[in-house]
Amino acid sequence: MKNNDPHHVHTYDAQGNMTCCSLEEKIYAKAGASQLIHPEQEQHGDGDGHDHAHGSEATAWKKYLPVAASLVVLLAGVALDNYFKPGWFNSYLRLAWYMAAYLPVALPVIKEAVSALRKGAFFTEFTLMSLATLGAFYIGEYSEGVAVMIFYAIGELFQQAAVNRAKRSIKALLEVRPDTVTVLYNGLATAVDPATVQPGDLIQVKPGEKVALDGELASETASFNTAALTGESKPDTKSKGETVLAGMINLNTVADIRVTALFKDSKLSRILEMVQDATARKSQTQLFISRFAKVYTPIVVFLALGIALLPYFFVEDYVFDNWLYRALVFLVISCPCALVISIPLGYFGGIGLASRNGILFKGSNFLDVMTQVNTVVMDKTGTLTKGVFKVQKVETQGFDEEKLLHIAAALENKSTHPVAIAVVEHAGQSQQNLVVSDVEEIAGHGIKGKVNGDEVLAGNLKMMQKFGIAFPPEVAQIVETFVLVAVNGQYAGCIVISDEIKDDAMQAIAELHQMGIRTVMLSGDKSSVVQKIASALGIDSAFGDLLPEDKVEKVQALKNEGRHLAFVGDGVNDAPVVALADAGIAMGGLGSDATIETADIVIQNDQPSKIPLAVKIGKATRRIVWQNITLAMAVKVAVLVLGAGGLATLWEAVFADVGVALLAILNAVRVQRMRF
Repeated sequence: MKNNDPHHVHTYDAQGNMTCCSLEEKIYAKAGASQLIHPEQEQHGDGDGHDHAHGSEATAWKKYLPVAASLVVLLAGVALDNYFKPGWFNSYLRLAWYMAAYLPVALPVIKEAVSALRKGAFFTEFTLMSLATLGAFYIGEYSEGVAVMIFYAIGELFQQAAVNRAKRSIKALLEVRPDTVTVLYNGLATAVDPATVQPGDLIQVKPGEKVALDGELASETASFNTAALTGESKPDTKSKGETVLAGMINLNTVADIRVTALFKDSKLSRILEMVQDATARKSQTQLFISRFAKVYTPIVVFLALGIALLPYFFVEDYVFDNWLYRALVFLVISCPCALVISIPLGYFGGIGLASRNGILFKGSNFLDVMTQVNTVVMDKTGTLTKGVFKVQKVETQGFDEEKLLHIAAALENKSTHPVAIAVVEHAGQSQQNLVVSDVEEIAGHGIKGKVNGDEVLAGNLKMMQKFGIAFPPEVAQIVETFVLVAVNGQYAGCIVISDEIKDDAMQAIAELHQMGIRTVMLSGDKSSVVQKIASALGIDSAFGDLLPEDKVEKVQALKNEGRHLAFVGDGVNDAPVVALADAGIAMGGLGSDATIETADIVIQNDQPSKIPLAVKIGKATRRIVWQNITLAMAVKVAVLVLGAGGLATLWEAVFADVGVALLAILNAVRVQRMRF
């Protein structure tokens, strides 16, 4: 069962803003989910033509000014207290002075507390802060009441700054889509909205411009910066007919591109949706902390009431104000904001770090899943090998070699398998004159159909055996990948094809082994090829000649052994196993749409070395999250005990609370700076 339940679903209003009703949801929203731009907002605007993101930065002084003013008035009040001693001028003037310091920072918090109360949420951080500070004013501890609220406000400002930093890498993704695109209509260049461009249109991209839509290069050659999609800054040179994706930047020559997908269906648009959805999917740790906070907060509120009132029955010289003061200290330090803010921020930072390295986690829960993985199961073609096959030789038996190749290519032209594509490319255009009908692709075997009226089979050994075709025994000894061809029930020949191992595949396997992770390769290719590649890479175990259902069976067997596994694949036939694994990983560059949609994690540049990197990022994120949990709980328990015993003041409580929150936030931000 995949570890992606329960998923937390947020709702949005007509303007695309997140609607929250609980403290935990509001804090989580501040930690990232609500602050991302939705595709509809970015494409169509909010209706008034303003950029709210930039507007909020321009008015940032409005956030800092009340805090700064309150702090100045507080320090002046403390100085007057020390000079005149408490009671300067008269008690009403002193109260008015501190109220002037209190209200600018307290009113927004009290407003939130009242709003939460109306929705039935009494036990929120806003309620705790309001009760503690108003209680301090009740017992005459004006300066301490103001200090609690000011330092709480300062903590909020630091938190917002940390969140903004955490968002930058993802906002960089959101900014890669151009607002306009140049379309060539009858040779004339016209700037239009990318959303209006249709597949088949020809767009022109100048040097330095970003590609707005997916397509095929119509120019002879062009070089692109693919960093926004893959995390790789190395230029990628494309030739005519090769795929160019939205988000790439044209480097040196004017490039004409034939559009193949609508704006909303481009790979970049899907990536942006994945990243935005990821911020709304919580890890098990976050869900635990959310549940914990909902139980913990009311408990400490009732304990505070007990500290204030119960001593009346047991203490001879009971003074209500003294015990109320202890209860207020207890309330301040009990605020769970360090936990419920820093933990989502830590996971959000992990998602940002991964996306900057070309790895898309579809939810923070999958960061946790990757820390538990002890087995990585991989497909071969397109995952560990380049999936770019080349025909090496054609062997025939009583059949003209050129005719065999053309018949096989005509049939294989109906398939999208990399082996089929290699045969078609090698044959050239001549097979296009042949009439192909009654085509049927048999998963894990090959393809059958009629070519110019002849019954043709093209596939592997199992294909020949399935239809009772006799073939030379030496064919089974060929190590490379091959396609056997039969015409009208008779074996006609063999097309030998080879693939190349990816440059970083050996590095990926070595790193996984260093982390104590077992590696397994499953492939539909012939066992001799699979074993040869597995031996070259040092893979622990490998299985070939597998049908899609055989892969499912192998993965299920590993799960039955108690293995926590990730499956990495790229083909349509990998989608069932990707869904079955604890963490399904898709190669996003060459991978099929079905596999990418099913996967929990997408590697954008198809590099196997990103697999161990995903594990490292997951472990680093989880380590920081648990450091924050341990720090926050240890300090809170210590100060709660001191406060209940009358050994801690409100000043110490607020410094402990805000200090722990700031340390936790700074520690959470640290994940974004990590290098691997």
